[in-house]
Amino acid sequence: MKNKFLWSLVVIMGLSFGVGSVQGSANEGTSATCWSPAKVQLQSQLRKLWIDHTVWTSRYIVSAVAGLPDQKLVLDRLLKNQQDLGDAIKPYYGEQAGNKLGELLREHILLAGKVVDAAKSGNQANLNKYNKEWYRNADDIAKFLSGANPNWSQKDLQDLLYMHLKFVADQATARIKKDWKADIDAFDQGEDHILKLSDTLAEGIIKQFPDKFK
Repeated sequence: MKNKFLWSLVVIMGLSFGVGSVQGSANEGTSATCWSPAKVQLQSQLRKLWIDHTVWTSRYIVSAVAGLPDQKLVLDRLLKNQQDLGDAIKPYYGEQAGNKLGELLREHILLAGKVVDAAKSGNQANLNKYNKEWYRNADDIAKFLSGANPNWSQKDLQDLLYMHLKFVADQATARIKKDWKADIDAFDQGEDHILKLSDTLAEGIIKQFPDKFK
């Protein structure tokens, strides 16, 4: 009886191991579990930089709306993030392209600051003017990136960037109105959205340069 019980246990364990091995092999065939360390590193790097983008943009809105003494320092840190994002693509597109992206993103931030200032002061003419320039800059970024990588659709990038601008504007508007809940909601939604933008960029780079991510 004892030997029969032990043999049954061995059989059960063997079947369990076999099922697990088959499932493991099937899972290994999916893209979700086949990411190399290089792919994970790129995705993590871009996510960190774009999350920094949303965090320091939010910090700047708070400082600008309240007129805090740290506004200049926060802006400097935010602008550094734009160059960091440009630097992140240099290993794939070169020094010139990385600097160009940094310049476009720097303009994106400086225009955002003008949009916030106009909204804070209630200057509707300036608000319309700088908001139009802000969206034109988003078009420039989408055009530049889609020209560098065929895996990035210009329209898809425009949609992602426009939504990013909306969340930033929503946060600034809520802050000016002292609607703290709406401010928090806009930040949370913007943070979730920026991960979609970041992952779109990472996936496009991986598809364009597969040999770098084996």
